[in-house]
Amino acid sequence: MSTSNYPSATPSQEPKKDYKGLIIALLAAGLLGTWGYLLWNNNKNEQTIQQKEATIAQVTDEKTELQRNFDASLARLDSVTGYNNQLEGKLTDRNSEISKLKKEIRSILNKSNATASELKRAKTLIAEMNEKVANLEQEVARLTAENTQLNTDLGTERQKTTQLTSDLATTTSAKQELEKTVDIASTLNAYNIAITPINEKNSGKEKVTSTAKRVDKLVISFDVDNRIAPAGSAEVYVVVIGPDGKPVSQESLGSGSFTTREDGEKPFTAKVPVKIETGKKTPVEFAWKSSNDFQRGNYKIEIYHNGFKIGEGTRELKKGGLFG
Repeated sequence: MSTSNYPSATPSQEPKKDYKGLIIALLAAGLLGTWGYLLWNNNKNEQTIQQKEATIAQVTDEKTELQRNFDASLARLDSVTGYNNQLEGKLTDRNSEISKLKKEIRSILNKSNATASELKRAKTLIAEMNEKVANLEQEVARLTAENTQLNTDLGTERQKTTQLTSDLATTTSAKQELEKTVDIASTLNAYNIAITPINEKNSGKEKVTSTAKRVDKLVISFDVDNRIAPAGSAEVYVVVIGPDGKPVSQESLGSGSFTTREDGEKPFTAKVPVKIETGKKTPVEFAWKSSNDFQRGNYKIEIYHNGFKIGEGTRELKKGGLFG
């Protein structure tokens, strides 16, 4: 990993043609092209996210309107059912009145010595009963027709309710799918990842070292951002994988496990709180100390947010030289 700036001891050679200017120009052109593509790609992603947010708002409005129609349909069903019961109640009252008349008439006619006034009363009651029976026949015919229409209307309302329920379920499913898409799009991006091994002197001074036996801690730093992530607190999980290929997890130092979108449960080494500002870069830095000695080999760092791996880096710790 180290390089040397000492002059080479190779013999001098004959001068060659200088292509440095041409190479620099080609590299600059390639770099400008890469920047241009990145700017175009970022603008395209931002337009896509804005279109999805607009679609979610539209679906939400449609769902609200469908819910309003659904509630109105249920209220109408209750009204139709109640009206049908009310008509049946009126018919019961008419039958009760006729029964009273029949009882009084039968009482008079059963008398063996009924008076003239009682027979006159019976005649009047019979005429009244006949009139009520005629009215009852008309009422039965009317109620039968109304009941048929009410049943037809009730069937229609039930069909509408079933359709509204189906539409509401479809709209809810579409809204949830769009919300899931935006949730994934709001995952943070991690970049500028650096892993710095530090040796802490007795004097309190710190020195960067790559010798494993001298390392006291690893300082891990990186930047995160996202164009649509809401401002506030977020949790970033850091997984340190040792030279043996196993994740380092120490409960006494705050390690635990979390759920990833692709690999299920996974142990993490440290959970780092991050303050997010929408569309702005946020620097993150923390020091990790192991309860065991650092080993020679590669230490790999994986960074996760929202269940996704958003970055990784590797740092090699060496055995040390003659004076290491």
